[in-house]
Parts: sequence; C-alpha cells; structure tokens
Amino acid sequence: MTDISTFATSQLSLLDKELQAELAETQLLTETHAPNTLQRAGLALLNLHVSSQRTGLGGKTVLELGLDPAVGGGELPEHGLRVGDICAVAEQPKGGERKKEREGMEKQGVEGVVTRVHKETVTVALDRDEVEIPNGKLWLVKLANDVTWKRLNFTMTRLQKMQPSEHSTLTQVLFGQSSPTRIPPDDLKSELKWHDPTLNDSQQKAIRFALASHEVALIHGPPGTGKTHQLIELILQLLDRDQRLLVCGPSNISVDNIVERLASHKVPMVRLGHPARLLPSVLNHSLEVLTKTSEAAGIVQDIRAEMDSKQSSIRKTRNGRERRAIYGEMKDLRRVYRQREGRVVSDLLKQSKVVLSTLHGAGGYHLKNEGFDVVIVDEASQALEAQCWIPVLSSGAAKLVLAGDHLQLPPTIKSLNMKQTKKPAVTKADVDNVANGVLNVSIKDETKVNAGGKKDKEDDVKLETTLFDRLLNLHGNAIKRMLTTQYRMHEKIMAFPSSALYDNKLIAADAVKARLLKDLPHGNVEDTEDTREPLVFWDTQGGDFPEKVEDDEAGAKGKGALLAESKVNENEAALAALHVRNLVAAGVQVEDIAVVTPYNGQLALLSRMLKERFAGIELGSVDGFQGREKEAVIVSLVRSNAEHEVGFLDEKRRLNGNSNNPPVALFAQLSIANNWMR
Repeated sequence: MTDISTFATSQLSLLDKELQAELAETQLLTETHAPNTLQRAGLALLNLHVSSQRTGLGGKTVLELGLDPAVGGGELPEHGLRVGDICAVAEQPKGGERKKEREGMEKQGVEGVVTRVHKETVTVALDRDEVEIPNGKLWLVKLANDVTWKRLNFTMTRLQKMQPSEHSTLTQVLFGQSSPTRIPPDDLKSELKWHDPTLNDSQQKAIRFALASHEVALIHGPPGTGKTHQLIELILQLLDRDQRLLVCGPSNISVDNIVERLASHKVPMVRLGHPARLLPSVLNHSLEVLTKTSEAAGIVQDIRAEMDSKQSSIRKTRNGRERRAIYGEMKDLRRVYRQREGRVVSDLLKQSKVVLSTLHGAGGYHLKNEGFDVVIVDEASQALEAQCWIPVLSSGAAKLVLAGDHLQLPPTIKSLNMKQTKKPAVTKADVDNVANGVLNVSIKDETKVNAGGKKDKEDDVKLETTLFDRLLNLHGNAIKRMLTTQYRMHEKIMAFPSSALYDNKLIAADAVKARLLKDLPHGNVEDTEDTREPLVFWDTQGGDFPEKVEDDEAGAKGKGALLAESKVNENEAALAALHVRNLVAAGVQVEDIAVVTPYNGQLALLSRMLKERFAGIELGSVDGFQGREKEAVIVSLVRSNAEHEVGFLDEKRRLNGNSNNPPVALFAQLSIANNWMR
C-alpha cells in the first residue's frame, strides 16, 4: 500500500527537477549562441515582420510572419520550426549586442504555438490577448514548453492535498488501498456481439477482461499485436453499454490514430487540442472545426468578423491614443466572444459520447464539470505517471483502462533521477547463439517476481516508473491481459523479442510470418542476398569502425556546436548507405526504407549522405520512429569502443519496439549486443 500524499510529494519534487533540466537546456542554447547560430541550428528564424494578423479559436491573436522586405523578402531560410512547436515572438537582438544584453531577450516577447509552416511564412497563435507587436524586425525562437509541467504540478498538488474521504474507489485501488474487483463470471456468460468479427482470440479475451473489470485493467500490447485495433472494439463495446468515455494518449499522433479509426463507425465524438497539432484527417472532428460548422456556430461568426476587422486596423494606425482605444474595444469583444463560444463548446461536448485528447489536454477548462464513466489511456507505458493522473482526476471516472507495452521505450527523462547500476553481461557465446538463431537468451530483471506476478520489493518513487509499471508491480498479472498474435514482422525477426521479453508467447500471423522483401506486392524486387533474408546482422566491431564524439568542425558554422556531445560512426554510416543502395538497386522502393539510429549526430551524418540522393527515404531517431512501419528498416547502433561502453543504450527496452517491420538489416556490434542482452 502506498501513502497517496507522500507519493504526490515525491512526484512534485521529481517533476520540478525535470522541468528545471528542460528549461536549463533551452536557456543554455539561447544564451550561449548568437541568433544567427540558432537559426542555422534550426532553433530560430530571423528578420521577420508581421504579414497579417487575425483572430483564432478562443479569441487568440494569430500572426502570419514572413521575411522583412528590408532584407529582400521571399522564401524563409532552412529552419527546424514545425507545426505545434512552442516559440517566442520577440524583437530581434541587434547584431552588435553582447551576450549579456542578449540573455532572456526571447522572454521579453510573447509565447505562442506554430500553427502553419509555408515556404514564405510561418503562422503563430499567441498565448496572450492584448499584445502590441513591435514594428521593427522580429525573431521567432523555439522554447521549452513549461505549460505541460504547470498542469502536472497542479494535478499532483491536488492529489497531495486530497483528504482520505475524497479518494474515490478507483484512486484507492490505484494505490493498493483496495483490491481490484471484477464482474462475477456468471454475468459474462452471454456471447458478445462483436463489431469486428476478425479479432483474434487474445484480443477478444482482453476486451472481455476489460469489460468485466470494475476499476482497472491493463492491456499489454507488444509490437504489431493490434493494440489500437482492439481498443476500437473496446470503445464500441463500452458505448453499447451506454458508457461515456474520455480517451487519451501521451502524444497527439497516438490520439489521432484512434480518431481516424473511430470515424468510420460514426461515433459522436470531439477531438480536443490545438488544430495545429492534429492530423489533417481528424480536423473535422476537432473542436475548432465543429464550433465553426455546428448549427450553433452562427452566434459567434459575426463577432469574430468584427474582431478580425479591429485586428487589421491596429496594424494600420500609428496614433497611440487610437491604438489604445482599439485595444479596449478588442478586450470587450473578446469577453463577449468567449461567452458565446463557451456555450457552443459546452453544447458540442454534451452531445459527444467520446471525447479524445492528449493526457495534458484532458486538464483543460473545456472538460471542467464534464462527467465520464471510463478513462482509456493508449500508449500508457510512454507516459509519466503524473500525466495519467490528469484525466483520472479531471474526469471523475470510476474505471481506468491502460493500454501499452512496459517492455518498449519508456518516457524520456532528462533529469536522470534513476541511478544506473552496472549489470553483468552475458557471454559472447550467448550473443553468437542469438545471431545463429539459437534464441534461448532471456533478459532478466534484477528484481525478483513472485508466482503472482508481483515484485518482491516495491521500487522507490521515480519518474521512470510509469503507472502501468507500478500497477503491475502492485497487483500482479491478475489485472493484465496480453495480446499475442503479431501482424507486423517475419517470424525470424519476432523470435528474439518473443524469447527475450515475452516468454515465447508471440505468434506471427500467417500473412507476415514468411514475408520477404523479394515477395513485396509491387512485384519488381529481385531475389538477391539482400532481399531474401529477413534479418541481417552486420558486425561493425573493431578498429575499422571507431565511434567518435561529433567533432566541432561545424561549430563555427552553427549546428555542430549544438550536437557536440552526440556520437557518430562514419564507417558504419557508409555501410548503412551501401545497404540502402543495394536494396534500391534490387528494386525496393525508397519510400519503403527507413534508417534509424539512437544518436542525433549519426542521424545528421546519415541525412547528409542519403537524403538528397534518396528522396523519400525516412530517417529518424530510435525514439521518434517507434510505432512507424516500413518494409525495410536499417538500424545503425553507432557505439564501438574498447571499453564496450554503450551509454544510455544500456536501457534494455531500447532493443524493443523497433523490430516493427518485416525485413530488417540490423547494424549491430557484438560488443553492443553483449551489453544489451542481459
């Protein structure tokens, strides 16, 4: 049993350390690098001016920024700002200003969210209402997002201050103060009417289990086992029982995937979230689009048009008194606008049986006083526990369903709260066995697990422990069901993770278990040594493939300095490029190939080598590629040193979650494999 207030207090301390680490990283970049360097590193845009100004959702000011005509206008330079990024719009520092005069200058501007990126303009929705934008040159600086941390802090503070009498039955179960309960088996004897009759046996069992659980259920979905597909059926089954659902995920893409799949079922739903962060295919279900297209939307259109007119007049006048008068009128209009818009939003939400948002978004004011029966969290193993408490506390729901895979990549923690302990490696012979197909090596945790699935000793509170992990530790396997049929990869690729992580329980579906590159349906792939093997290990250990810290050769040019601590392996990158060329020469389409690596420095090197020649190839980090699918995936692991050090790659879950696709060429040193397979 865990004391709830003590737990929340520990979380608050850890969350503050994580926020400070993220803010310090951003501040270090902006204060120690000149604006031109930040632009070349993709973290800023210089020499901008306001092309237009209008009103967005919630009465927010929306700026369209383009190059200042004084510098020639035209297309924006290459930059790294993307839709959804948090940024600051501020007066641009003068070229001759010293470092001290630059410090914190971006904080003197106003924060916003990038909503559109075009060749010649970037559009930003500002967070503040009454904003007077300077008429001189502006710059746009990418910032750390502290809004999420404020909401996490608010949620944990609320949990910390709750009295025992305020704890719901669900909260008591989540902290081991009560035991989970289930519907009696006799009540579940009637046959379910499946919306999707193609569900496999393990998927059906998981759905039955989740329906029967009163307070909490864990759905364990290893890579490619159709976890999201199964969640759609669960949602439909809960709707059949007249339940109202709040469906969340740690990222926008995880939520949008569910919206896309639910759309064909004509479910009355609303997707919360900034439209800039949503997939185009789900915008019709977003709150912004629905507030414009619903029957009640007309009550806000007239006042929105008047606000846009006022926005335009502000840019035209130079008279200070007139500008102040217009700002006063805008303030009154915004108040009326929000009142009207609030009524439209409230009506839309009440009509929706399913509301979907990110975990962070579930704490927004839109859901205040909205009641839900069940909270479903997808990709729960990639979320901090504090994030999962946002929908639990805001929804008032009595039931929680967590879906994820605690054996894949965990949340990224920058503050490094957990102390790393050196673990004994397996022998080289064990690694050779794996490479040769003798897959009897299992990755063991130092913490013992008893017969009921519970760990003997409860872990100390740390950010790395997700809610999924903690509940499994607390209540054991009795609250979990695992999906076992995977539809994503050849059985030889599946064999190692099944043996090492999933107790040999994974089964390859007939459609993929023998599928090879030479058998791709477009039919023009040649049968070569590169296309007939599903799993290839390239041994890059030794003197010919040394790793190195990315040198600062490009530091004077900007970007290299910002990646100076990253690792690269030039010869291994060349080998990866060779394999890409061989696959393309054999007829594999470039769009079907991905090259991934754990290190940003190696990613930059691979990009320079491959991007221009093979337009359409996907390059990404290991973390960023999780959940993506390609026909051929090449993994460059980079590390090669006499000490056999692998740094953060020592996290065993980084082995998993990227064996997502049928044929894979894996660039793996034996030394790295030896360190990972424990």
